[in-house]
Amino acid sequence: MEPEQDISPPRKKAVALRYRRGEDSAPHVVAKGSGYIAEQILAIAKEHDIPLYEDPDLVEVLAKIELGDVIPPELYKAVAEVLAFVYNLNRKMIENENRI
Repeated sequence: MEPEQDISPPRKKAVALRYRRGEDSAPHVVAKGSGYIAEQILAIAKEHDIPLYEDPDLVEVLAKIELGDVIPPELYKAVAEVLAFVYNLNRKMIENENRI
């Protein structure tokens, strides 16, 4: 008999970052979790129209950072790509609102 294998899907993970230009020295982790907690983080983000960016590898690394801690310098480039994505989305939303 073969041992039972866990074939359940991997638990969803989420990490929320905050960065306020001119106020924060670097982005920092404000929420993180897996399973139900991850689903709640994502639901709150959607409820507040906060853009979501999916990168499972980056989430794995960010999840190891303590809540409230700033991201380490070696993650600046990866997180800068996320921030650029968010800033572009925000710019497009503003442009679309101004057309109305």
